[in-house]
Amino acid sequence: MADTFHTDETRELIASNKVEGTAVYDLEGERLGSIANFMVDKRSGKVDYAVMQFGGFLGIGADYYPIPWSMLTYSTDHGGYVVDLDKDTLEDAPRYADNNNEPDYDQTYNQQVYSYYGVTY
Repeated sequence: MADTFHTDETRELIASNKVEGTAVYDLEGERLGSIANFMVDKRSGKVDYAVMQFGGFLGIGADYYPIPWSMLTYSTDHGGYVVDLDKDTLEDAPRYADNNNEPDYDQTYNQQVYSYYGVTY
């Protein structure tokens, strides 16, 4: 029997390559951006952040916004994630311009991000 590995979805799981690029919508259904990647705690395996790409044109000039994973809800109706945010909230949100400027995801930064969104770290 040939070895195969599954990158599809199950009822409760989704492969990482299917999360990256998935659209993110606000509560009104307006597209905010897409998931660029997500950050996983090396020891616990828990996803801490989805990094959402927002702004720019065709990915050029876009910023990257770490959003606590717990804020995202998958919507089968939208075929993407829904988050209780709007563009005005993102104006002052923690972000970085590209992977060369990626922050240190240390405890201080994590607390800053979670606090901005009103989520307990």
